[in-house]
Amino acid sequence: MALSKILPASQEQYAGARNLIINGSQAVAQRGASANTSGSGQYKATDRFAWFQENTDQVIATVSQDTNAPDGFSNSHKIAISTAETTLDSDEIAGVYQPIEAQNLQHLKFGTSSAESLTLSFWVKSTETGIYAVLFYLADGTARSITKNYTINTANTWEYKTITIDGDTSGTIDNDNGLGMGVYWVLSSGSGRGTVDGSSWRNHDANQFGYGHTADVLTDSSATWQITGVQLEVGEQATPFEHRSYGDELRRCHRYFQRINVPQWYYSTLNASQVYHSIRLAVETRAGGTLSVNSSTRYWSGGTAVAFTPTLSGYGDRIRIQTSGGLSNCNGFADGIVDLDAEL
Repeated sequence: MALSKILPASQEQYAGARNLIINGSQAVAQRGASANTSGSGQYKATDRFAWFQENTDQVIATVSQDTNAPDGFSNSHKIAISTAETTLDSDEIAGVYQPIEAQNLQHLKFGTSSAESLTLSFWVKSTETGIYAVLFYLADGTARSITKNYTINTANTWEYKTITIDGDTSGTIDNDNGLGMGVYWVLSSGSGRGTVDGSSWRNHDANQFGYGHTADVLTDSSATWQITGVQLEVGEQATPFEHRSYGDELRRCHRYFQRINVPQWYYSTLNASQVYHSIRLAVETRAGGTLSVNSSTRYWSGGTAVAFTPTLSGYGDRIRIQTSGGLSNCNGFADGIVDLDAEL
């Protein structure tokens, strides 16, 4: 007889969809396996995990999808410092975060007396031991946040961590496609960024980001930090990681980013020198998004390819690619790769 695990009542209705984090196993990396940071708010390597930095001067990190991972996982999100921060000034901070769409969080009942507790669990590994901060941020209404800590005890060793937070009875999460909650893993925090006690929900203060944080990754040019098996779920108990199929995880990521190979279809004539084509998306994006050319777009006619800079438009369920004019024969097809970014 098969045995099944009985979940707490608060989690039963979410069985099969417990994890509020997308790509927690770091399986999907549409943008490529490795890239260097050059500013804040950048998605590099594994999908849905972004790099943030504030007021830093020199630091450059290499972000990668790494095959080193604890048992049960094949990949991790790795930060490797390639150019270190010379000194960690009091206002500097950096780390990794995932934003969560607001309409996916309505069951948390934040802003009511029935607000649900949440438990974050993850595997982490670093060259730098010490105390680290994780900040949970609510963007809607009056911004709210809470900071909790975990400790890396042994260098270069995978360790499993859990953090439980109370539900916020005063916070607001709108029922829309905007940012509902951000989860921020701090890697280094200047002394001024941890001066405000963030151990319980409060109106957000930028100087609670690093509350309790002592570890320093940014000033060591050989430092690394890795994470995988990330799960955020309702309740005060961490349950085993919810493994999803690669296809399921990829579809969830496609709501926020898609790298699209433009199919070699014949384009419709707009006028004597321009053509256009619309591509229906398999997964509707969170918003219309921003489109950019990833690799050269070319227009083919009579066996000859001409590179062109397209006019790109996103509509959520489809994209439109239009040539910029100057064609002498509007009877052909185009190809190339374009990126559709609808991240929070």
